[in-house]
Amino acid sequence: MRTAGGRLFVDLTPMLAAPASRQKILETLGQSDLLMKDALLTIINRGDFIPAEGSAPITKGLPPAFFQPPIGNDPNIVPGLIQRSQQALAQLKQDIQTKSGPALLDFIKENCSQLQKELTEPQNLPVILTAMGTYNWLNEKMAEWLGVQHAGDTLSLSAPGNVTAEMGLELLDVADLIRPFPAILAHLQQPGGSTFPEDLLSFEGGESIVRAVREFLDRYGMRCPGEIDITKTRWAENPSALIPLLLANIRNTSPGESKRKFEQGKLASEEMERSLLERLRALPEGEAKAAETKRMIDLLRSYTGYREYPKYAMISRYFIYKQALLREAETLVQAGVLEDKEDMYFLSFEELHEVIATQQLDASLIRERKASYRHYEKLTPPRVITSDGEILNGTYHRDQLPPGALAGLPVSPGTVEGRARVILQMESADLQPGDILVTAFTDPSWTPMFVTIKGLVTEVGGLMTHGAVIAREYGLPAVVAVDGATRLIKDGQRIRINGTDGIVEILED
Repeated sequence: MRTAGGRLFVDLTPMLAAPASRQKILETLGQSDLLMKDALLTIINRGDFIPAEGSAPITKGLPPAFFQPPIGNDPNIVPGLIQRSQQALAQLKQDIQTKSGPALLDFIKENCSQLQKELTEPQNLPVILTAMGTYNWLNEKMAEWLGVQHAGDTLSLSAPGNVTAEMGLELLDVADLIRPFPAILAHLQQPGGSTFPEDLLSFEGGESIVRAVREFLDRYGMRCPGEIDITKTRWAENPSALIPLLLANIRNTSPGESKRKFEQGKLASEEMERSLLERLRALPEGEAKAAETKRMIDLLRSYTGYREYPKYAMISRYFIYKQALLREAETLVQAGVLEDKEDMYFLSFEELHEVIATQQLDASLIRERKASYRHYEKLTPPRVITSDGEILNGTYHRDQLPPGALAGLPVSPGTVEGRARVILQMESADLQPGDILVTAFTDPSWTPMFVTIKGLVTEVGGLMTHGAVIAREYGLPAVVAVDGATRLIKDGQRIRINGTDGIVEILED
């Protein structure tokens, strides 16, 4: 990692220096962010990139799993990975309660290394890479053999075990509990909500709704927009952040939407599989092609849902760390070392360790860091920056774009028209049926919105980023990596998005 402008960047130099890792990282980026791949190719092809002498086939930076062949379909792998992760999480919750002072930070640092091992254990990454590989194989082969485009998207619908998709569907179920109680609905539409959900207990039906919200928070309360940043406020810390999502669900969907949406996706996937296999058997060498395709479909259905789990497990750990660190920061406030417990956020991990150990801190350091943070917030980070400070954002090489259209990466097929809602903060979302969400990026916390919108456009993203995976899961047309989308598209404009070809057209001002 390297730091620039208050952001973290991955140093790709060693990966680009060796031929094997260079090819693999470019292939991977080509499936996730074509603009980043194009920017890197610009550097490589112009001849001023200096490779390492005597580069080995594999250099540090890419885990060995990137070079391993796909794994077979074993129904025990994913449940085993999840079970081990849940056991480690339960152990962490228990062990961290006994830690305080510098020993707490030593414990968290050690536990982070265990998380690293969990994320890179032999089966974890191969499961995800196998899902990605089978998805690409199905798209390519069905187009080649049958002329069917984006078959993998339909075959991915309602795949089992997708913890992020399940989150959105479960929030629909919570909304269904609220629907029959107009007094509760009216109360949620009022400003405030700081005591949500307990403030519903005085209403008829409130007890069951509070119980459902609490169960939802037990499973997903560690999530929030920008959740990779440990300092962001979690849903469990501010449950009222769920109110706009619940109101949008009630306004834009019908009762039973959760089950209906899942079943529709499942039936569409099953029908696509049946149709493909039937048509393949009619081809020369059709039985062999059908058998191989069936094997790939089974692999995709078994493993693609797991792609969302490692992030969920990681964020679950981060929330436990955060709660423990805030308790420690509170003791620093009581001792007069910190003015506010959240001032802790402006210290590095090592600096916090030192402050806890010495009980001393120069307050000017916090003031300087806060000023720098306010400055960095205004900057737009580039996709690629060289050691010389050169910025490259890459370009799409499209020959036949409609006049004025914006190019992007197609990640979920289909063409839709609707009103653009340009939203940069999830809490300010006010979505209506038929709206197309336009935003800078999405992470798992945004995906409950996907059950109510018509399409998705983002400035950042790739084929296997969370928003793209869930868009395909819900059958939602989506175009990502549209450079400058939130600036070039105005809120309220009517737009057309083509998630098959990666095109966004502005139809009216």
